[in-house]
Amino acid sequence: MKSIDCCGLACPAPVLQTKNAIENEKLNKLTIIVDNEAAKQNVARFLKSQNFDVSVQEDGTRFNITGNRTAVAIPVAPLIEKSETDLKKIMVMVTNNLIGHGDRELGYKLMISFLKTLKEMGNELWRLVFINNGVKLTITGSEALPILKELDERDLHILVCGTCLIHFNLLDKKQVGETTNMLDIVTAMQLADKVISI
Repeated sequence: MKSIDCCGLACPAPVLQTKNAIENEKLNKLTIIVDNEAAKQNVARFLKSQNFDVSVQEDGTRFNITGNRTAVAIPVAPLIEKSETDLKKIMVMVTNNLIGHGDRELGYKLMISFLKTLKEMGNELWRLVFINNGVKLTITGSEALPILKELDERDLHILVCGTCLIHFNLLDKKQVGETTNMLDIVTAMQLADKVISI
């Protein structure tokens, strides 16, 4: 039986690792180990949505979540491959390095989690644009940098506002994406089928 140790990982990482393991390895039985209540609930709910019987055992500060799919195994529905003409072009504009208002540490964690999850949009994610405080996610020392570099390697077009980088004196610290201007950003908005601003 496959065992996946997701201790120390914040959501949605445990769910994404579970999803990838089921899809890539065609698993009908697996155990996911997590160390927080939110991950326990999210992983259990995901497994149930994929027709697994779920049991949870608490082991000190850890939760062992076992999923077992018996009888007729119902495979995880594969992602439907759309032709290039069917794909929507979605532009995501990141205007801050935090999500929401209130606790700054929580807001930053939420943003990192959001960026990690963006790849689930698949090929419909067409442009990722950073403006204002959002450009701080693209610079040396940012926790988001490995995530953004992975997206960049998948040929996602990442645009970073040059005026914003100059304003914050960060132009020489940018590590990912193309330094751009407002005309390029507005043009991208016109070409996109959908613009999501966060």
